[in-house]
Amino acid sequence: MKLSAQWIRDFVDLTVDDRRLAEDLTNIGVSVEGISGAGADTVFEMEIGTNRPDAMNHYGVAREAAAIYDLPLKQLSAVSSRLSAKPSDDGPFPISVEEPALCPRFSARVIRGTTIKPSPEKIAHRLQLLDQRPISNAVDATNYVLWEMGKPTHVFDMDLLEVGKIIVRKARDGERLKTLDGVERKLTSEDLVVCDAKKPVGLAGVMGGYDTMITEKTRNILIESAWWDPGIVRKMSRRHGIHTDASHRFERGADFESTVPSCDLVAQMILESGGGELIGEVVDVVAKPMDQAPVVLHVAEVRRILGSSLHSGEIFGLLKRLGFTLIPEGQDDEKFRVHIPSWRLDVEREIDVIEEIARLHGYDKFENTLPAYSGAVVELPHAAIDAAFRRRALALGYNEAVSLTFISHADAECFEAAESSAAEAASSRGAGAAGLETTPFQSSPPRVLELENPLSEEASVMRTSLAPGMLDMLAWNLNRDVPEARLFELGSVYQFSSESFSERSMEQGRAEPRRVCLGATAASVRRLLPAAGILDHSKDEHSASLEAFLGFKGDMEKLLEVFAGEVSYDRETGEYFHPGRSARAQVDGIAVSQFGQIHPDVAATRKLRQDVFLAEFDLEALYKIGLRPVKFSPLGRFPAVERDFSFVFSDSVSFEEIKKTILGLGVPALREFRPVEIFRGGSIAPGKYSELLRVKFQSDDRTLREDEVAQWSGSIVAALTQSGGMQRT
Repeated sequence: MKLSAQWIRDFVDLTVDDRRLAEDLTNIGVSVEGISGAGADTVFEMEIGTNRPDAMNHYGVAREAAAIYDLPLKQLSAVSSRLSAKPSDDGPFPISVEEPALCPRFSARVIRGTTIKPSPEKIAHRLQLLDQRPISNAVDATNYVLWEMGKPTHVFDMDLLEVGKIIVRKARDGERLKTLDGVERKLTSEDLVVCDAKKPVGLAGVMGGYDTMITEKTRNILIESAWWDPGIVRKMSRRHGIHTDASHRFERGADFESTVPSCDLVAQMILESGGGELIGEVVDVVAKPMDQAPVVLHVAEVRRILGSSLHSGEIFGLLKRLGFTLIPEGQDDEKFRVHIPSWRLDVEREIDVIEEIARLHGYDKFENTLPAYSGAVVELPHAAIDAAFRRRALALGYNEAVSLTFISHADAECFEAAESSAAEAASSRGAGAAGLETTPFQSSPPRVLELENPLSEEASVMRTSLAPGMLDMLAWNLNRDVPEARLFELGSVYQFSSESFSERSMEQGRAEPRRVCLGATAASVRRLLPAAGILDHSKDEHSASLEAFLGFKGDMEKLLEVFAGEVSYDRETGEYFHPGRSARAQVDGIAVSQFGQIHPDVAATRKLRQDVFLAEFDLEALYKIGLRPVKFSPLGRFPAVERDFSFVFSDSVSFEEIKKTILGLGVPALREFRPVEIFRGGSIAPGKYSELLRVKFQSDDRTLREDEVAQWSGSIVAALTQSGGMQRT
């Protein structure tokens, strides 16, 4: 908003220039964003917080300036002493307030025999500086007072008020009011209106009525200055789509004690410019007295919060300059009862008073200090594991991301259902009977935690999985022409847990287990396949996706290498994974991860533009397993020997089974066993595949003999044949 620098100076005798004034006001929280004009026409472009309606006017800013420089402030209350009223023959103007909770105070004055004409040059010019269009002396008087002291007022043509009375009441359903903007508005019982004896003549605190507005024919005026409940004004303003200077201030809270001074000031301006007589004394209907409760201020608390040794005298002086009244409690001046001025509705607690002390004292005057702390930095219990996982993921080319902690009911049900299917599969294999520890990939799904006030249906429950957020982030990248996205996220999921209720938190059975989720587009995985040496020469349409799955599985193996224990894989994964391109990883029989390509149906539902791969890790299970001890061994000094074996296997035989068979032979010089090529079709019968396996032998203390290698190779061939394989020649 714009405020005139010269207008501010009318109330306080300042010795600083406008730029210094602007800087000092900004430093105490009454921000001046810009300065335009020069001399008496200098205008401040100000940014006043919504909690400071008292400073949205020239007198309020002058009050702040007087406090900064500890100067006297000219009082507006002197206006009423200069007014001379003629006694009324009919008694006070009749005013009835039927809603005291919504209109605690209503003040009014009557002027008769005035003349409506243009405002004096000074008033018109000052309004124009603030981008306000002058209308007439009576209307301009209300606008001038609003910008001078921040109190909205209104003037009625008294001759157009039916039966000459004012009633403040709720509107009746179906009543209509034509407001000053010329729009006829349909009212409801939720609206608060100012009425004469027959009809509404104003929307309380928002806008006056068209039928009683001031015109050139007006001779008799009723000046209204009331205090309206901020809540009712805010609701009416939103409901009718009206935002005025008056509603802007009433919505934030006006000064309860300003109704009479503002009414008097408007009356004085109209009488000085248009003449006439002031009839009777001010009519001040206080339907519900309002008095802000005092706040108890402890000097020790001031010192604790601000970290400064301000003494009682300094605190007393600072608050007095801001209009607060302090009464000591006790004999040691270490405790005060602070009475809040009527214009500071934002000050309600002790901490609010302390903030006032800090901003007027000057934030730059407090010394830089650190809070007292007698302990030491303590690393979180699982920080090393988190860091190791993060380092490995970053090294593999994944970028860390953070998603929302809220998901939709549909996503929660989809991913819970996936865990349920995995649980049923594990149960059917007798996992529980074997005494294995359960994980989220082996247990029943948790109930979701509902939000009481969700932002939308798409964010109505706390996430039970990181997968929905990861899929959303991958879709976001794909939709913006980023086809090679690789992301990971470490975070918590939220669920009900009987264990957490009985043993951990005792807070309605809530648990927040830690999880990791990785996501990658197929394009980002395929780009790295040639370097990894993974090639599938199959000619069917699924070859590219199978190659990408193998590459993604390699990333998972690299991530799990840092943990102790032996890793094995099976096919028991959630339903949102592709059944032929997904796997579940177990470490020493404990399920710790599931990964693979997202099911085509899920990808279509989420409108993913290409195949997407996802991996979920249960950090809670990995915490219990722990990191693999780091061991170093010298590079082999003796040559290694490699042998290739080409076998045909049934599709029911997995590489995991083949690997277990070979490692079970206990060959002492076996250093590496891996697949090189996979082939289907051609001369290979349906339901089978050909696989080229490569074995590496090496000794640490000598060169291997040919007969040793031949013997070990024979054992491998025999074991693979016994496993159902047929060697190709």
